[in-house]
Amino acid sequence: MHEAWLRIRGNLWPVLQQAAAAALSWWIARSVFDHHVPLFAPIATLVALNTPVGGRGTNAVRVLSGVIAGVVVGQLAFRFLGHGALSVGVAVLCALLVALLVDGERITMAQAAVGAVISVAAGRQAGLDRVEDALLGAGVALVFSQLLFPPRPLVLLRNAEAATLKGLSRALELTARALDESDEERDARPWNELRPVYTLLDELGRTRDDTIAIARRTPHWLGGQEPVQQEIASTRRLDLLGNSCLTLIRGAAVLDTEHRQSIAHTVRELSGILGALATAPASPAVRRDVSRRTLGVVRGAPATGPPLPVAVWVSVRLVCEDILVCVGADTDEAGRAVREGAAEVSLGVPPKMRWPMSGLRRRGTRRP
Repeated sequence: MHEAWLRIRGNLWPVLQQAAAAALSWWIARSVFDHHVPLFAPIATLVALNTPVGGRGTNAVRVLSGVIAGVVVGQLAFRFLGHGALSVGVAVLCALLVALLVDGERITMAQAAVGAVISVAAGRQAGLDRVEDALLGAGVALVFSQLLFPPRPLVLLRNAEAATLKGLSRALELTARALDESDEERDARPWNELRPVYTLLDELGRTRDDTIAIARRTPHWLGGQEPVQQEIASTRRLDLLGNSCLTLIRGAAVLDTEHRQSIAHTVRELSGILGALATAPASPAVRRDVSRRTLGVVRGAPATGPPLPVAVWVSVRLVCEDILVCVGADTDEAGRAVREGAAEVSLGVPPKMRWPMSGLRRRGTRRP
């Protein structure tokens, strides 16, 4: 029930937007178009908005392009082949091929295929009605996603960063538990639980691409791309942090019993550091605390010994260096601080993004 409530709380506002946009699409279609039952306008709006906030505008364009491609192909198939199974099959095949040429996204392909089937099955007028509904539905979705409720690029990025950091923290905690267990218990542990880390890194990359598109195409953010670029650079370092954590996990898993237990405490400390950073990735206070704790992990770490344990400690240092860069340290300075066992490292200021329109209003306001 707690997880269900968290899902509802986290998605309530986008769901309310979808409901309002669908109702508006239906009302406009009934008022403007001569439709008996304008089903496809609200459906197109819902399909366009039924995606994570950062990709709603792109989704609307994909819905529209898929519908137009499907209707055009379906009308051609209907004209030359008429009704029938052969006409439907040819229309769907050609529509899917056109959608693959356009962008190859599943939603574009699905809308193209549906548009082709409707055009062949219901004739010319139904196909034109479908295009009108798609134009209206996608237009309403774009108004909601780009003008009325535009996404905030830094919020999207930092939510993705927090989710990735939580996943890395969880993976390191599982590793620390496994290192404390006996060989039999460790072999029985489902290491597949670490696979979500790869999924989180993929989602971080998709969010980064969506954010770039938002900063370039959303009118509200056209003049504020510099903070977004700074945060995108930080997320790319987070990709490297994920890879270094996975390297550490692989190396620690093959240590012998003596060295496993000695490294378990360090892995657990790193897990706690990443978990703390996940609570507020942009907080200067949290970043300072994380930098101090990270430097404490590697201070006095052994540099000599058997080859495999030394290699694992090299992975630990690499993880710590990536954490320092993620919280705002310069790359060269972070590497030097880790090597020299420094107690402090200077951190940059996290980027901030103000609402551009409000800034214009403030500059244009004059005191009486």
